[in-house]
Amino acid sequence: MFTFGLASSGATAFDPLGLLLAALAIEAYMGEARWLFRLIPHPVVLLGRLIGWFDTRLNREDRPAVDRAFRGLFVVIVIVSMAVAIGIAFAWLTRIHPMGWIFEFFLLIALLAGRSLHDHVKRVAVALSNDGLEAGREAVSHIVGRDPKQLDSHGVCRSAIESLAENFADGVVAPAFWYVLFGLPGILAYKAINTMDSMIGYKSPRHRAFGMVAARLDDVVNLIPARLAGMFVVFAAFFVPKASPYGAVKIMLRDASKHRSPNAGWPEGAMAGALGVALAGPRRYIHAVVDDPWVGDGTAMLGPHHIRRALHIFIVANLINALWIACLVIVRLAA
Repeated sequence: MFTFGLASSGATAFDPLGLLLAALAIEAYMGEARWLFRLIPHPVVLLGRLIGWFDTRLNREDRPAVDRAFRGLFVVIVIVSMAVAIGIAFAWLTRIHPMGWIFEFFLLIALLAGRSLHDHVKRVAVALSNDGLEAGREAVSHIVGRDPKQLDSHGVCRSAIESLAENFADGVVAPAFWYVLFGLPGILAYKAINTMDSMIGYKSPRHRAFGMVAARLDDVVNLIPARLAGMFVVFAAFFVPKASPYGAVKIMLRDASKHRSPNAGWPEGAMAGALGVALAGPRRYIHAVVDDPWVGDGTAMLGPHHIRRALHIFIVANLINALWIACLVIVRLAA
């Protein structure tokens, strides 16, 4: 079931790629329709509850690591299969009903995270500028997995920019990429995998074995989107004052492999090079201290103005992400 191969015929009165493009625009302007999810649970919240239930029931710390790894594999198979089945069912329903596209449209908006990410990262810059370090730590705690109490103001800024770059890939580029390929089943399966990784994909004693398959699968499904996100940041640097496209591509290609994640280094390296700063490096997470190399050649002494510059690049990179989808829409219309 390839979205790009779907024809707008019969009861299907819309182009899925056009719907995705509209969803990207509306989500960027309005966010994820929070008013709706005050009335009903957000799809990712429901996924999180189910994953948490499995984690509590199956991930017993007194069991052998091999047993916990197989239980984690079982959870991945169940969750992904369920996401694909739900996606297929709803995709079928939305295509046999003349107004079914409305449901798919709202679901797409809910599964994209560009505006939410922008607002959370901007809040860090505003908090640091207006209310000081403690406010900045509190704001950044909503978007990072590390312990914010250990961060100075420069660390808060680096964390915000790193999260912005990495989650541009996870929250915008990857969902759009998998929807283009496989429609609702693709984007729901991706969100299921990504949510499992964020909940159980840690290398902590509790989740090292149980979350191993989820973490590795997340690496696989983000392999292409992360590199696309890095290239979008490179292209965005051409249009943002004081950003360096040469630096972006140089650091991305040179330092992406230094990152502990096989994917996060691509958008983070591009962002570091575009801004002329250093990201990653030694840092403290809730479960461990990580002594990683720096990504980038510039200063690591960052301030709120660096966050604002990164947000400018992020906005343009989102436009470039929408542009390639718009090109696909034009190709379909011309075919």
